[in-house]
Amino acid sequence: MNSDHEKYRRLIDYCKTIPPTPTAVVHPCDASSLESATEAARLGLITPILVGPSEKIRAAASQCGADLSELEIVDAPGGREAADAAVALVREGRAQALMKGSLHTDELLGAVVRRETGLRTSRRISHCFVMDVPGRDEALIITDAAVNIAPTLEEKVDILQNAIDFAHALRIPEVRVAILSAMETINPGVPSTIEAAALCKMVDRGQITGAIVDGPLALDNAIDIEAAKTKQIRSPVAGRANVLLVPDLEAGNMLAKSLSFLAGADAAGIVLGARVPIILTSRADSLLTRLASCAVAVLVAQARREGERILG
Repeated sequence: MNSDHEKYRRLIDYCKTIPPTPTAVVHPCDASSLESATEAARLGLITPILVGPSEKIRAAASQCGADLSELEIVDAPGGREAADAAVALVREGRAQALMKGSLHTDELLGAVVRRETGLRTSRRISHCFVMDVPGRDEALIITDAAVNIAPTLEEKVDILQNAIDFAHALRIPEVRVAILSAMETINPGVPSTIEAAALCKMVDRGQITGAIVDGPLALDNAIDIEAAKTKQIRSPVAGRANVLLVPDLEAGNMLAKSLSFLAGADAAGIVLGARVPIILTSRADSLLTRLASCAVAVLVAQARREGERILG
């Protein structure tokens, strides 16, 4: 793992200066999710509302030594009921973020996207990893590696705009998006290159806004300036991308995990496109990575409170 974590620590330190974000923690019935919620509360990142079976939550807390004395618990018998209750807290204005506990992601997102009672916006739901990669000066955003399996061009428009707006919420001064494929030339036999070209033209026409976007680009010439020079690619994005839009979930998942397990990167994760940010963490994540996921949600929630045009 990355022994430095400088980018995450800067992010968390900044978010300590922001008022805590009321956050519904959904079904926190294991040590990992309780540790994340209580430590994020101790640091002043979030004000957790624990939603789930109260007896299981207290039993898990006693096993891991988590102090719940100052935290509100909303009793719900199971994962689905907890997800519904957490979404209701958002609709009532009591929570400004959701945080996944020990339930399946599909259960949580199912409640979020439910038409009558969920948290839909005009945007499609999508996921972003914020990668802290050793040796890189700035964080690297990868989308979508967790929610949309094989997105269409229309869906990629929302995925791209979600990521751009998210990058602005993270206060990235210049958002440079590389639309990835296996090559940097347009090839009718490779659909992702055609879609990359279409997305770039949509940026030219103002249908997607807020970033410098180029593609198709292969991974090497998207993030390595020497690779871009070798291929003679003249672009303000090539070699300097800080947002990577992948062709599909499989490519994104393999890219993110390759960076994690081969390059020692950490991957904070968040779901965008709903009325509030959704913190997705894994039991395999380090505590610092889980706290970084909370921190990026805090920034998105702050951007919403400030009335910025963010995520639908």
